[in-house]
Formats: sequence, C-alpha cells, structure tokens
Amino acid sequence: MAFARALALTFLPLALGLAACGPVPVEQAERSCLRDAELAQRPRGEVAIGVGSGPGGTRTAGRVTLEVGSDYLAGRDPAKVFDRCVLNRSGQPPARGLYEQPGWRG
Repeated sequence: MAFARALALTFLPLALGLAACGPVPVEQAERSCLRDAELAQRPRGEVAIGVGSGPGGTRTAGRVTLEVGSDYLAGRDPAKVFDRCVLNRSGQPPARGLYEQPGWRG
C-alpha cells in the first residue's frame, strides 16, 4: 500500500506536466510555428566580431552561430512544415496559410 502511494506521488508531477503540454489555440500555434517555417526555408546565423583595448592591450573576440533545421536539409516546403506544426500543436489546421501570416518574410 505504501509503495503504491509513493509511486503515485512520484508520477503525479509528471502527469500534471504532460497535461500542461496539451493543445494550444490556433493563433498561438501559428505564431510559434513561423520559426519552424523560417528554418525550413533557410539556415539562420550570425557572425560577431569585437575589438577593444584596455590595460592588457588590444583584445579581439569572435563568435559564429549557425542554426540549420532538419526540414531545410530534407528540402521540405516551408508552407507544409508550417501547416504540420500548427496541426501538431493545436489539433487544428491553420486559420491562415503561411504566406498570409503577419511577419512572414518569404
């Protein structure tokens, strides 16, 4: 009996956490799925270079960040990636297609 109660108390937070991952409203899913569609269209990245001087002399620093989505590597259509993402997150198809979304930079 004590084991069953301990087991239930262990898995209760996990079950509650998974319940919080349920479907979201379509509008919210559309906003968050724009990023997936952008990564399916092209890689994203940045290059930063800095030069400064101080008591120790001149300093240089650099950073390169590159993010490539698996949908881009597979050659998937960004509009289809968007549709699938919205459906997965909300349980419903998008109200507006990718190319009608505010903020889409096609």
